[in-house]
Amino acid sequence: MTTLKNDTFIKALLKQPTDYTPIWMMRQAGRYLPEYRAVREQAGSFMNLCTNPELACEVTLQPLRRFDFDAAILFSDILTIPDAMGLGLYFTEGEGPRFKNPIQSAADIEKLPIPDPEMELRYVVDAVRLIRKNLEGSVPLIGFSGSPWTLATYMIEGGSSKNFAKIKKMMFNEPALLHKLLDKLAQSVALYLNAQIAAGAQAVMLFDTWGGMLSGDDYNEFSLRYAQQVRSLLKTEIDGVKIPTVLFTKGGGLWLENMANAGYDALGLDWQTDIGQARVRVGEKVALQGNLDPLTLYAQPEIIVEKVKNILQKYGNGSGHVFNLGHGILPDINPDNVKAMVDAVHEFSRPYHS
Repeated sequence: MTTLKNDTFIKALLKQPTDYTPIWMMRQAGRYLPEYRAVREQAGSFMNLCTNPELACEVTLQPLRRFDFDAAILFSDILTIPDAMGLGLYFTEGEGPRFKNPIQSAADIEKLPIPDPEMELRYVVDAVRLIRKNLEGSVPLIGFSGSPWTLATYMIEGGSSKNFAKIKKMMFNEPALLHKLLDKLAQSVALYLNAQIAAGAQAVMLFDTWGGMLSGDDYNEFSLRYAQQVRSLLKTEIDGVKIPTVLFTKGGGLWLENMANAGYDALGLDWQTDIGQARVRVGEKVALQGNLDPLTLYAQPEIIVEKVKNILQKYGNGSGHVFNLGHGILPDINPDNVKAMVDAVHEFSRPYHS
């Protein structure tokens, strides 16, 4: 097993002492980089890029050549599982992901298979293996999946949604049917993440992009419950090495106490949550990841530095903080501004760890 040259990210997730606050960035392999756009054009389509392990490996490594990130994250999409279930994922310009065969009935749910990651999702697992090999132990590799609730929203709505009317109709009128779908998705997500771990992922993250669209009670019943089920099925130790887990619910700041009891090592925070208050609320239960407003990266570098310093100050002394954006970077951000953020985190976080 390759020894990690930089394990600061792993240590922070496990609340172990570190010399500084580590940083990575959601969507760090993406459209804000000209070299990514070149590979995307070479691939011909987004799905071609996702399903080609060599190209997925290349774009995963690209940001590490530019910036001093403390982790790499697998380049993929959260909707690979529904696609492997036969829903026919495709992307339209300006509209985002769509499904040719959305869930419309109990019969549709009944016939959904639980994908074998080494078969239907082999391209993802092969990409993990290839990325891990090419990293040569420089930084840890993060694997990920969409949460059962978030996957279900896309599967039932047929794509993105403004009001989530279709899935909420099912939730209110046929809750047992939705639970059946969510249970099948939880099993699928756990298998998928375990396959990524076995292939070399050194931490895994569950993206619950749409959990924040629920009321508190509905979040607990239809989202957090299945995030907990996923966590209970994960194999988080490989050859005696702990694999940290992160749960991120966009818009979930109201429910941090419940989320902290879900069994994950860390919680991701969006930018609407005060990280200092969040730390008080969760105590020593979990590490925290976040939470610079992504649009801050439109600002001048000196403003970005001040915003970074503010978040570091709010979190305060000690380990357990992984710096990140509160959601993914936008495609027209200047890469120089990303460098300003990364360098500021590394420079100004050290006094909090002395």
